[in-house]
Amino acid sequence: MQAHVVNVVEPTLVSEAGHCSTVVHGLCSAGKGLSFRVWAGAGAKLPTLERVGVDIRRYFFRRLRKLQAFLLYRRLLREPGQIVVSTAGRFDLTVLDWVASGPIPESKVFLYFHRLRLTPAKEAALRRLAARQPHVVMLGTTDTIERKLHELGFARTATMLPLPVPADSATEQAQPFRHVLVAGASRRDKGFRQIVDFLEHLAQSGASIPVTIQVSGDHYNRYDEHTLQDLKRLRALNYGHLTLVPETLRSDEYLALFQGAICLQPYDRHEYADKISGITLDAFTSGAPVIAISDTWMARMVERFGAGVTVTDTTPRLLEQAVSKVIAAYDRYHERARAAGVALREQQTWKPVVEAIRRSVDGK
Repeated sequence: MQAHVVNVVEPTLVSEAGHCSTVVHGLCSAGKGLSFRVWAGAGAKLPTLERVGVDIRRYFFRRLRKLQAFLLYRRLLREPGQIVVSTAGRFDLTVLDWVASGPIPESKVFLYFHRLRLTPAKEAALRRLAARQPHVVMLGTTDTIERKLHELGFARTATMLPLPVPADSATEQAQPFRHVLVAGASRRDKGFRQIVDFLEHLAQSGASIPVTIQVSGDHYNRYDEHTLQDLKRLRALNYGHLTLVPETLRSDEYLALFQGAICLQPYDRHEYADKISGITLDAFTSGAPVIAISDTWMARMVERFGAGVTVTDTTPRLLEQAVSKVIAAYDRYHERARAAGVALREQQTWKPVVEAIRRSVDGK
């Protein structure tokens, strides 16, 4: 008889850098004792997950992943165990409905939506799918996403934040200020141009604020044309207090960057009005205060917990003032960021999903 397996499907997971890794690692850590199989990108390097006994299947090729998803979902629906799509979209639910022989059984499929961009046509399609697949569990990263999914007819919904697994005592030990940190992929919507402008300002003004910047690309290490130009500007700067991190880091190395950090996030206000940032959650988990632009999800989290500073614009002078303000009272902001991480972890975790999976495993 085939063993019961929790299948985590994440086609863009190719390394331990970035949001996808955080989500998958968080689920596997929360479900200790369960047997996880992660369907990741071909050539994926995931040593941390492998060390804790996760079965890694290097399956997806970028250009074939939709066809591969069709074949994989058809297979997994016919086998014992659950399917968790850790960054899901309407495509995943549509394909699962196509390959199912009828309503998918209860506690069989969990789809985790990190964003939900809808048109009237997409809403109509989701309403039809909700009627056809009433047992699929639909998870959202924000209350807004969950509420919309519920309005579309999905009965089993929940809100969850993709919180990282903290390093030992990461949320307990006080940390002195070490550096300003720009973490994650270098992208236009994440304000990379504004970051380079800020560094130019520091260099020209003779500042001595230590800054560390990750300069990795997307899942496949690609950059848009605008970011490539900004990277050239950045590398040409003569700022002696700048550290660039070009290589992919293991999850523990990545989280270590947040120790003693101020996390700088001048993200696009429109794009992140109601879209979460996993980097903000990484920062709070490690007690790193955040500087965010107003009217974004990150700014609301900062203001809710007093865990940093929000700015109304991303001009270099405003960013420098915000950084100086946090440095001057770093102990206080660090404690508030740490408390934010603890509070969010208590409120929104993988626990409901893991409990539902365990009940299914136990036949209850």
